[in-house]
Amino acid sequence: MDSSSVEVELPDPLRRFVDARVSAGDFADAADYLRELVRRDREAQVNRLRELIQEGLDSGPARELSDADWVELRQRALGTSR
Repeated sequence: MDSSSVEVELPDPLRRFVDARVSAGDFADAADYLRELVRRDREAQVNRLRELIQEGLDSGPARELSDADWVELRQRALGTSR
């Protein structure tokens, strides 16, 4: 797998926290810790998408949306509900 570098600046308290996790032997180094955080976040996003898909499937049979339904959905999506 190809990889690239990312430089991350952390406030001192966060850096100490990361260093403590590494010192405890939970991770090989700070990069290993950050990679794990990204993996967990990606997994959480996938799980949330699966939950939303299942919620949609469980919501019952599909129905055709009216023009008013589309207007309401657009307004909700754009945060412009009237």
